[in-house]
Amino acid sequence: MIKVNSTIKMNLPKIRELTDAQTLALAMTAEALHTEVVQAQVFPRDTGKLQNESTFVDCSQIRQGRVSLVSTEPYARRLYFHPEYRFQTRENPHAKGEWYEDWIPPNGPASDFAPEAFKKFYKRLTKV
Repeated sequence: MIKVNSTIKMNLPKIRELTDAQTLALAMTAEALHTEVVQAQVFPRDTGKLQNESTFVDCSQIRQGRVSLVSTEPYARRLYFHPEYRFQTRENPHAKGEWYEDWIPPNGPASDFAPEAFKKFYKRLTKV
């Protein structure tokens, strides 16, 4: 019979640093996604209020690993879930309903944007 002993020493400050980097990278990824969607000019736009002032990153659940892009305008839900509407394209030439669909896995053409952005931010923050 072989007897084995092992000792594990946890580097708690380093673990905390990596955990904090994950949290910050998540917030940065959400901000980058919001910027990406605005620059893609897919938000229905008349005055720009929906995409600029009324849509923001909600980090209230970030410690649980969750952030959200939130639009506070009451009409945002109606516009989002009705892609059959004919949106004017003078301000945003690619305006449409379901404007986040291009970034949602697995079928969105830009569905790798968030995971890749997170990796980039995490590597930058941790120097790993």
